[in-house]
Order: sequence, then structure tokens, then C-alpha cells
Amino acid sequence: VQLVESGGGSVQAGGSLKLACAFSGYTSTSGCMGWFRQAPGKEREGVAVIYSGGDSTYYADSVEGRFTISQDIAKNTVYLQMNSLTPEDTAKYYCAADGWGLISPTYKYWAQGTQVTVS
Repeated sequence: VQLVESGGGSVQAGGSLKLACAFSGYTSTSGCMGWFRQAPGKEREGVAVIYSGGDSTYYADSVEGRFTISQDIAKNTVYLQMNSLTPEDTAKYYCAADGWGLISPTYKYWAQGTQVTVS
């Protein structure tokens, strides 16, 4: 299983970024795919998750209404659209597969991480 992220970068507060996670060797039949983030000196936290089939999503309170997780099954890619970004969103963002909800220890596969910096 391979997960490859793209789309991180620097943006001003109020701006938007879209992260992409292309995956291979993985077909979800019951697990979730999710986005997590970790800021310096803080624990990794769940941001958004999309359940198998793509019909259900769930968000952390801190990003609800600003971030949107989606997937393109044909492209084997999961996206995280981030709007109205604030400096508090600055972190390294990780895509993960085959887990449950926003509980990071349950995820088996992780991407390398991409930095998002909001100033």
C-alpha cells in the first residue's frame, strides 16, 4: 500500500488549499480514509474522515464548516479542501488509510506528510 500526498504549501490567513492523497494497493471494504495533522509540540489530531463507500464523512469540531473531505474512486485519490484557513491550522498534514473514525492509532497505512503553513 502506498499513499502519496500533494498540495501543501504556504497561504495567508483566510486563504484556501487543497490537499490530495493518491493511493495504490489499497481497496477499502470497511475501513476509513482520513486526514490528520500534527503541529510542533502537539499531538497528532484527526481532522476529517471519509467512510468506505464515500457516503459518510466526519470532521473535527475545529474544522467543521471549513474543510471538506472527498474522494475520486476512479483516480484512487482522497482530497481535503481547506477554506478560511487560520494560523491555528498550521501543521504537517497526513493522509491515512484503513482505520476507524478520527482515531489515529487504528490506521494501518500513512502517507509521508505535507506541510501547511498559514500566516
